[in-house]
Amino acid sequence: MGKYTELESQQTDIGRKLKRAWKRLSLELEDIRNLQNRVNDNITLLNAFTLQQTRDDTAKLVQYQEDQKQRAMNQEQQAILDWLTSADYSPQQNNFLKERQAGTGQWLLDSSQFNNWVETTKQTLFCPGIPGAGKTILTSVVVEELSTRFHNDSSIVVAYIYCNFKRQIEQTLENLLASLLKQLAQSRPSLLESVKSLHDRCRARKAQPSVDDISSVLQSVAAEYLRVFILIDALDECRAHDCRTQMLSKLSDLQNKCGTNLFITSRSIPEIIEKFKQDPSLEIRANEHDVWRYINGHISHLPSCVRNSPDLQQEIKTRIVKAVDGMYVSFRTLY
Repeated sequence: MGKYTELESQQTDIGRKLKRAWKRLSLELEDIRNLQNRVNDNITLLNAFTLQQTRDDTAKLVQYQEDQKQRAMNQEQQAILDWLTSADYSPQQNNFLKERQAGTGQWLLDSSQFNNWVETTKQTLFCPGIPGAGKTILTSVVVEELSTRFHNDSSIVVAYIYCNFKRQIEQTLENLLASLLKQLAQSRPSLLESVKSLHDRCRARKAQPSVDDISSVLQSVAAEYLRVFILIDALDECRAHDCRTQMLSKLSDLQNKCGTNLFITSRSIPEIIEKFKQDPSLEIRANEHDVWRYINGHISHLPSCVRNSPDLQQEIKTRIVKAVDGMYVSFRTLY
């Protein structure tokens, strides 16, 4: 348009003014075509931009709806898992690992009994030990080892329970089995239909699931995995003799049908030892090397007279190892 604009504004006669006006109106045909093409190109670009913006907005809306749907599904699944049991042993697991001195318990992980147990399905490893021998800490070490080793394999799952006589009221047979079921179920990408079905049936009856119901679904969920490792620490602290017997019976059924591997620790109680007399066993004691590692890790806490005397340190270590006599708790108290 600038081509046809008269710039000589100082000319005032009528002829000049008419000439300028005529030039503004008398556009050449080729210029009109070019102008139309430019307008059409801009309209096409504007339409393309609008269409892309609409597509982007639609994609964002669809993604938002999918996120909302997934969030609602996750909340529903978590509500069902919490309905099974509120028990969560992971805080205990983390606390026990914090108590471990780096490198302790390696003797168990290196043992032939442990490695044969890991490599062979449908196996039980029974680990008895005197009170204070460090059974719970070593159980946490095994949980951590298995969880780390099979972290990237979704076909393998690790579940564990820390029995405690102070929690006997809440650690009923139903709750113990439900905790195992919860751990297995929450390791799946989505909640399995068998768990949802159990929840819906019980909600319709306004009742809690029975031991047989939980055991049946537990077997169904375990069958979804290639390998299942279940660790029970301090079996002797289980709620009652009847509870302990029934739990072992249910775990035995699970092992026979799904090839589950069981790791059990307990005090050396005759009736418990009798139940595992056919299974491989590995006694847990305060290992001498573990005691030395613990002392070496805490030398800096001792008085300067000890820190500055290697001979005195050696004598302290030797006397403590002799005094411990397999009881890790006694060693820590003495230390």
